[in-house]
Amino acid sequence: MSHLALYTFGVLTSPLADPGPATREFYDIGETVYRTMSRHPGYLARAEAADGDRGVFFEADWGAWGEFAVPSWYGKGRTAETIALATTLSLWTGLRPAFDAIYTGVHRAALNRRYDWFERAEHPGYVFWWVSEGATPTWRDGVARLEHLHDHGPAPHAFTFRHAFTPEGTPTSVKGSGPRSDRAAAR
Repeated sequence: MSHLALYTFGVLTSPLADPGPATREFYDIGETVYRTMSRHPGYLARAEAADGDRGVFFEADWGAWGEFAVPSWYGKGRTAETIALATTLSLWTGLRPAFDAIYTGVHRAALNRRYDWFERAEHPGYVFWWVSEGATPTWRDGVARLEHLHDHGPAPHAFTFRHAFTPEGTPTSVKGSGPRSDRAAAR
């Protein structure tokens, strides 16, 4: 049986250490989103730093998730005072549970506010790929898949909800994830 890996990456408009209200809102909503997502049917696990410090990425011990990495296009800070990114790496049982968790409830509400916190990007903000049961994807895997998606478009190696694939590499769809729902989610 295969599991679905999901890597997300966004560049924030201000550093995570910014004491402003937008950064505080982002943290507060983020903590609620993580708690809610972790209880969603189909959720298996996510990368968490061993020390649990928020805002610490490059220096953290990520265990089996590997050394922290970012896409080549990230050009902002790398220290606790200057880092301006938000990223996740998680495992799911399949596309439908991931879709339902992402496009409903508190995560959907956060998505609707993403431009309050994130820069608009020419790069994809997330990528999926299948891993064998028991495998743990790494941060480097996520970066490589996201960059592949950006450079070559969706394929069984790296894909999105809109252009999804089965573990066997056959194109598939998730009801509600076509162009119309993409536009709705962008609002």
